[in-house]
Amino acid sequence: MNTLLITIHLIACISLIGLVLLQPGQEGMGVVFGGSSSSFFGSSGAGGLLVKLTVFMAVIFFATSLGFTYKQAQRQSASQEPSSVVLEKKEEKSQDKGQKAGQQSQTGASESGQEQQQ
Repeated sequence: MNTLLITIHLIACISLIGLVLLQPGQEGMGVVFGGSSSSFFGSSGAGGLLVKLTVFMAVIFFATSLGFTYKQAQRQSASQEPSSVVLEKKEEKSQDKGQKAGQQSQTGASESGQEQQQ
């Protein structure tokens, strides 16, 4: 399911980029093709078709983005663990610091105990 969602999302992204580049601008056809819009899409131009396709791909893009968010929220609530790499790294560092501090206090106590015995 996740692979299908990623595939649809990537197709929507690439299609959306292409469709936006094809949109007619101030000077006719847009960024990708030169010339007039009537030579490529007919006499009525590309306004209606490109706008509808762009809106459709934008809706698919937003739907797949919301799908990713929903799946991640389900996964995170099921595990009840931090799924962020940053949070995991901070926890590991704090645990490592706590262990190092404990080791240093133990070695410091044993050294001070040895100094007192001498």
